[in-house]
Amino acid sequence: MNHYYDLRAIARRAMIERGLLPDFEPAVLAEVGAIHTPPSEDGLLRDLRGLLWASIDNDDSLDLDQLSVAQPLPDGTVKILVAIADVDSLVKKSSHIDNHARHNTTSVYTAAQVFPMLPSRLSTDLTTLGESKDRPSFVVEMTVDADGSLGETDIYRATVCNKATLAYNSVAAWLDGNVPAPERVARVPGLDENLRIQDRAAKALKKLRHQHGALEFQTIEARAILKGDAVTDLRVDEKNRAKELIEDFMIAANGVTARFLHAKGLPSLRRVVRTPERWPRIVDLAAKLGERLPVQPDARALEAFLEKRRQADPVRFADLSLSIVKLMGSGEYVVETPGQQVVGHFGLAVRDYTHSTAPNRRFPDLITQRMLKAAIAGNGIPYETTELNELARHCTEMENNAAKVERQVRKSAAALMLAARIGERFDAIVTGASEKGTWVRAIKPPVEGKLAHGFERVDVGDRIQVELIHTDIERGFIDFKRVLLG
Repeated sequence: MNHYYDLRAIARRAMIERGLLPDFEPAVLAEVGAIHTPPSEDGLLRDLRGLLWASIDNDDSLDLDQLSVAQPLPDGTVKILVAIADVDSLVKKSSHIDNHARHNTTSVYTAAQVFPMLPSRLSTDLTTLGESKDRPSFVVEMTVDADGSLGETDIYRATVCNKATLAYNSVAAWLDGNVPAPERVARVPGLDENLRIQDRAAKALKKLRHQHGALEFQTIEARAILKGDAVTDLRVDEKNRAKELIEDFMIAANGVTARFLHAKGLPSLRRVVRTPERWPRIVDLAAKLGERLPVQPDARALEAFLEKRRQADPVRFADLSLSIVKLMGSGEYVVETPGQQVVGHFGLAVRDYTHSTAPNRRFPDLITQRMLKAAIAGNGIPYETTELNELARHCTEMENNAAKVERQVRKSAAALMLAARIGERFDAIVTGASEKGTWVRAIKPPVEGKLAHGFERVDVGDRIQVELIHTDIERGFIDFKRVLLG
């Protein structure tokens, strides 16, 4: 059986079934083919090419959206600059390229195939912040105090140049003191110390967010590993110090962006996570572990509980995290207009939050970029409120559909791995329970499936033993039945 091509066909079919376009239409490709040079500079751009900009991303990422650099200040604070690729310079509103991106709203990443939001000639070449390439960008500038609070902030446009394309795992291993500096760090004078300064600033930002109630999860997300055409393993992507550095900077930059647009009197597309849909069940889970949570949702209390459990039982913390993530509910996009305030992001413990740092991969970020360009130049806004409201609804829907495609392909890959193991028993945790069905995740291998039999009187977070009874590779179905012990 050719696993690779089976999964690729499954991925393409899932895209179509969820209303996503797996291919670019000829008009899109023709438009891309007519672009012969990178975006041109204009008089509004500052020249920041001399700074020690670097990107940190996955080993195989080519669609690089952001760079970062630190500038220590005499008073002991640190100025952090985050550069974001100016995708709008080549992807014009209402063009064929833009219409495709507007329809899908996101890149879709599956084990068999990546379905990029923008054609690769743009996202991995002309609009990427690749190494040694001069590129126009938006720069989010923020001064970080020793306690992690933000001082002065600003956003402007500038030309930047990536001095080193770095990868999460190697940078994290070096920051942890386990290996020498990566070759690309060592060859750029001063970059090693700059990255250490960035690391310290990111830690300060993170510490303050968690003091305000930001939630720290550790979930298990397994991705299929292909060798040739065969699925050979399911590997868990784990957090590390470099991923957290970038995550903390992006959260801060998104907050600065939201407040910048608000101060300019422009509407913005906010990313929100409302208070948990099933807070009483979260309270019940805590009680079973001997802990008390308030009757009303409280992010600080929940984070204190999570940190306590992380220290007390690190082995099972990922399972607890998964249960609470499932109970919190998903994020959505909403529009904030001048004079109106929307709910914030419960999980990040922030009120002002937009998506702005990944315009090669997410359409809401490209929308934000166009609003920023209007704010900086003092021009008319590119989207009216009615259109923004429709885009918020559409982006939420399509992002959810994309997540379902990625999940279905992961499940199909897992079904391939488990097809020969019918009848085996696994320790598992209940991850979902509703009228639509009950779901469990086996502990090892970390795969999720439906509890087809024996689902009575179980709820999210319960630990049970299950037996594998059926797999359907095409549909990504994995069915278990509960094993009653004793």
